[in-house]
Amino acid sequence: MSATLRRAAGCVMVVGLGGAELTGLERAWLRLVRPAGIILFRRNIVEAAQTRALLMQAASLCAASSLRCVDLEGGPVDRLRDALAPMPSAQAVAQAARCSGKGRLARQNGELIAQSVLAFGFNTTLAPVLDLALPASAEVLGARAAAAHAEGVIAYARAFLAGLGAHGVAGCGKHFPGLGGGTRDSHKETPAIARAWPELWRQDLAPYRALRGELPMVMVNHAAYPATPGKNRPASVSSFWIATVLRRRIGYRGLVFSDDLEMGGILKRMPIEEAAVAALRAGMDLIEICHSPELILRAFEALIAEGERSAAFRKLLEARARRTAQQRGRLFGGSVARPLAPKQFEALRARVLRFGEAVAKAQPTEARPA
Repeated sequence: MSATLRRAAGCVMVVGLGGAELTGLERAWLRLVRPAGIILFRRNIVEAAQTRALLMQAASLCAASSLRCVDLEGGPVDRLRDALAPMPSAQAVAQAARCSGKGRLARQNGELIAQSVLAFGFNTTLAPVLDLALPASAEVLGARAAAAHAEGVIAYARAFLAGLGAHGVAGCGKHFPGLGGGTRDSHKETPAIARAWPELWRQDLAPYRALRGELPMVMVNHAAYPATPGKNRPASVSSFWIATVLRRRIGYRGLVFSDDLEMGGILKRMPIEEAAVAALRAGMDLIEICHSPELILRAFEALIAEGERSAAFRKLLEARARRTAQQRGRLFGGSVARPLAPKQFEALRARVLRFGEAVAKAQPTEARPA
């Protein structure tokens, strides 16, 4: 039972690493946990060959068909900016597409991001952002949100996802059920978003309803929505938001992925052990812990301990592990893309730079930098 539980616990975890090379300690705990995937950040990424080597070494210690994730949205969230070239923000691309009448820009954005992540050895980008660009969240989200209205977000995200899919890269819609009405940063604390259920259903949730069959993964945030039946419980540990709304009412069938469980939005409410168990109970498929080996191991052991204590949780955990393994096999069972030759890499860099210039030129006059 213990070995089965350990495999199941690892199969629902996506974890981060400390630096640009895999340490002996990281090899040891990766062998123990055998997580479902790895996520890298700018601290891990120096250049393409080094990143590919790090990913392949880590993936060899993960479960089969593992996720190799990076946050590449463009604009303020661009982990490849220094190693490749800056990618324009989703908001800039969406504005350029509207102003120029060139709807293909959003698909081209997805294609370039897909080619970029493949060049570094990734198979997943945690994008697109599906939050609405509302005044309340302007200081928190900035240019990450494509548009203020659901229709604009849907149009951008649909084309962007098609661009990713054309190159076999998985995307992840975020941050369900929506951070557009939030004034606080969930990295630091739990936002309490006052939008009522009818408003959320019509507006914030519209992209998830429209794109439910096109999103390989959906990321759930740590905000609370006190004016809804979810009350003050963070969405990432709320069965109302995950099981009732996302799964049953919207009918989403892909992978449900937590925002980082190290964030203050959840850890200020409960310890990592409680958060990991609660997220799985609420309906989460994959929990993400992005940096601390201590927190990764504490969450891993908490899942095992709860499975040993509760037959119902053990059954849930093992079923979730089987389901996520099947989904990963479908999404990530293919071979790793070949590395680009130096000339190919420089050509990709040039395409990203030209794309950024084209997006900047197509901005409305008032949106252009001085």
